[in-house]
Amino acid sequence: QLHLVESGGGLVQSGGSLRLSCADSRFTSRFISDYAIGWFRQVPGKEREPISCIGARDGTAYYDHSVAGRFTISRDIAKVYLQMNSLKSEDTAVYLCAAGPTCSGRLVAGQDFWGQGTQVTVSS
Repeated sequence: QLHLVESGGGLVQSGGSLRLSCADSRFTSRFISDYAIGWFRQVPGKEREPISCIGARDGTAYYDHSVAGRFTISRDIAKVYLQMNSLKSEDTAVYLCAAGPTCSGRLVAGQDFWGQGTQVTVSS
């Protein structure tokens, strides 16, 4: 069982960058490396939106069109990262990571485990 924790959120000006991280809070790296990891974002009153996913084995990355070309998902043995560049005010949201067996495009399938989220606020 994973205990996912997101970090790296904060307040940034429009056009700026942030890098989010998703890790197992117990730092059991070999477990998170066994899962596909997806990033979602959510704003109050709207549905949770899948924005990116990275596969467990081959590291294939998928993106929603709204972030393609600006966001980059990557992973090492212990963490999954979401590098966010050219941030816009509409990127303001709580960002969450989830783990599952595989990616179905930008959506991580199964979503067996979730983190609590990290707030990203982009000021215009």
